[in-house]
Amino acid sequence: MEAVQETPDRPPLDLSALSDEAFLSANGIPSLTVVESTGSTNADLLRGVTEDPGAWPDLSVLTAEYQSAARGRLDRRWEAPARSSVSVSLVLRPVNAAGRPLPTHSFSWLSLLAALALREALAETAGLPAELKWPNDVLVRGRKIAGILAQLGPLGGAGTPPVILGTGLNVTLTEPELPVPTATSVLLENADTVDRTELLKSYLSRFATLYRSFCNADGDPAAGMAGGPSLHKRVEHLLSTLGKQVRAQLPGDHEIIGHATRLDEYGSLLVVDAAGHEHVVTAGDVVHLRPWNPAGTGGQGDGRGGAESGYA
Repeated sequence: MEAVQETPDRPPLDLSALSDEAFLSANGIPSLTVVESTGSTNADLLRGVTEDPGAWPDLSVLTAEYQSAARGRLDRRWEAPARSSVSVSLVLRPVNAAGRPLPTHSFSWLSLLAALALREALAETAGLPAELKWPNDVLVRGRKIAGILAQLGPLGGAGTPPVILGTGLNVTLTEPELPVPTATSVLLENADTVDRTELLKSYLSRFATLYRSFCNADGDPAAGMAGGPSLHKRVEHLLSTLGKQVRAQLPGDHEIIGHATRLDEYGSLLVVDAAGHEHVVTAGDVVHLRPWNPAGTGGQGDGRGGAESGYA
């Protein structure tokens, strides 16, 4: 008889630790709001910056203990048990040190920057060997542990729309609670901690450091940042997608199958198909496939592989 996995304890987020003035000021976070339940933190912030833009300055944070209508890429929806995840969204109004808005073409790097920050938090706080999957997922041992969704807000008087950046991290989900078999959680990976407050603080502090460095470099992904390599180099180094055979499922039921080679200056994925043609993939789902050989080169592949879901 198969053993039934017990549901772990799921304490609430530590409000006093999250509202600590020293933590907030050190990371440039003007406000951090925790709600018990909501449909979607991204939807709440999109509504907030539309109705009252002044109430949501740069790096404002909203996190929820439970989301009933969370959304990922391609409008996928999912629902996780209360207090089992880190569900957090930020308002970003990217400007450099002189207050000049970043060019909007640099915004495509923000979800990759967030994935990098979360990867660092998982490695340093939870002891997990996380890596990135293009365009906005974080994996542990090949399974999806987190997803990120960036959405543009309304165009304001300043001429640059805010970005709402949502992150969903599976923390104490058990096997039966996972949204898809190819997902995982911090608990299931035997991490050093499953303390959601510590994980959230670690993520926010690392994101704030990388984000400010990126902004001060005018959104240039090739510029050195935070005392180290550029965002472009850091992401490519940790991107499990590169070097793999992939199927890119694009909006409009189009797909490309080929070899993922590199990222361009806009964070787009470059995929070379079996005929040697290079395609620029700017958005869509990417499925990692088992190795295959183009027709006529000897050897075959079955074209199947480890797909991850599109939840964020």
